[in-house]
Amino acid sequence: MLTVLLVDDDPEFTDVACTIIEFLGHEVLTAGNLQEARDWLEKEQFDHVLLDFMLPDGSGVHLFEELDQLAKRPRVTLITGHPSVRGIIKGLCGPNIDYLVKPIQREEIEAVLEGKKSSKGTGGSNIKKHFGHLIGESAQMKELYKLIERVSRTSANVMLLGESGVGKEVVAESIHEASEVEGPYVATNCGAFSKELIGSELFGHEKGAFTGAVGRKSGVFEQAEGGTLFLDEITEMPIDMQPNLLRVLENKVVIRVGGTKTIPVACRVVSATNRTMEEIAESKVLREDIYFRLAVFPITIPPLRERKEDIPLLATYFIDELNKENDTRFEWDESQLDMLTAYDWPGNVRELRHFVHRAAIMSDPDKTELELPKTIESPFAKKQSTTPALQAGRTIEDVEKELIYATLEKVNGNKTLAAEMLGISTKTLYNRLHAYGDLSKEE
Repeated sequence: MLTVLLVDDDPEFTDVACTIIEFLGHEVLTAGNLQEARDWLEKEQFDHVLLDFMLPDGSGVHLFEELDQLAKRPRVTLITGHPSVRGIIKGLCGPNIDYLVKPIQREEIEAVLEGKKSSKGTGGSNIKKHFGHLIGESAQMKELYKLIERVSRTSANVMLLGESGVGKEVVAESIHEASEVEGPYVATNCGAFSKELIGSELFGHEKGAFTGAVGRKSGVFEQAEGGTLFLDEITEMPIDMQPNLLRVLENKVVIRVGGTKTIPVACRVVSATNRTMEEIAESKVLREDIYFRLAVFPITIPPLRERKEDIPLLATYFIDELNKENDTRFEWDESQLDMLTAYDWPGNVRELRHFVHRAAIMSDPDKTELELPKTIESPFAKKQSTTPALQAGRTIEDVEKELIYATLEKVNGNKTLAAEMLGISTKTLYNRLHAYGDLSKEE
């Protein structure tokens, strides 16, 4: 049995973690800040300290000096809600410090307490696929799951917005699965067909309707009867074809090309575009009336750089899938996962999958070690900018400050969400802002 000191100011996380630690057969005491931790260290001897990186009265790293002066120095595991911290602190604290990134699973706490190698996301069998398709446990993905769950209870049309490679079709499939409808899932790409053929693809055609129409064909609206129709790259549809689409959306009937009979259709339409709402409005690539019919419930899918804690999960899932396909036994090294997490992945999940595939191909199939390509960037990668908080030589306080401001900017000043993303309590966030003297961030 170990005696564990858990230093974290998030009461919800503390309650859950204490329950897990006690279930594992260990004794656990808690502290909500550095001073309380110092008081415990004067009175008790600990085998292990689980230490939050960002506490109300300073960084958890400042406790290291006191730990070094103890007769028996306990093992230390740093806890953070932001994966970017892991790389910079590792350089400051050395390789013998374990790290956990919130949200933390029981298996991860068990692994660090037993001295096993800690690498978040390892073990493909433990990776949960939400709605049978989506992987990720970040705050952004949990918000996405909530939106999918809510819209799945209705028949409303959904428009998916997000950068190329974020997985819009996977989200569309998840909406279909969550809806539990009897009809099929049918997907088509509105940018893949010429103006002459897109009408036939969407609405079908009668025999002899045009040269090459040697038989009757049902369009995708008919094929998706009672199910879900996914229209990818909807903003690439020719503008003069959009009135025909509007009639189908309004009247729930199609007329095949070359035909006169109206055919009732009933399916949810999920459309997708890599353009923002502002770009759609300014560029006029989509009629306003079409937009309102398609975007009854718009959902923006976060880019991978905004949910970095999901990168180890995705990388592990991809390599597990390749292991099954090729009968290999490749495993990620913790430092490799740190490197993947530090990169911004401008091509999003698609780029990450491509990189993992390349690594698997160039590695020795008779070994478990993965040999990575010399560069992560693909030829299409956007120029990467260096985040000031991750430059070597900066103080712990500078790292914290940059992370807090960057996170607040990303969530438009929502301090509750920012605190959740950072893995700290709202009280700690306010204390930090007050310490910075930035009253504008507190209002």
